[in-house]
Amino acid sequence: MRTYTIVVEPEDTGGYMVLVPALPGCFTQGATLDECRERAAEAIAVHIAGLEADGEPVPHESATPQLMTVTIAA
Repeated sequence: MRTYTIVVEPEDTGGYMVLVPALPGCFTQGATLDECRERAAEAIAVHIAGLEADGEPVPHESATPQLMTVTIAA
């Protein structure tokens, strides 16, 4: 079993974009948060299978990504 953090970002047109920071190039989208989780699991499995088929190492998430905000003068 592997656990990866996903980042879910709302899209302007509706739905969400899903990114997997520990797996560069692994992303998907979904209409709801539940759909995002399901599709993320599928995308991660396919991404890992592709890495293994290519003989590439499969990255493990070493630390949970942190979200921060920054305020600037506009």
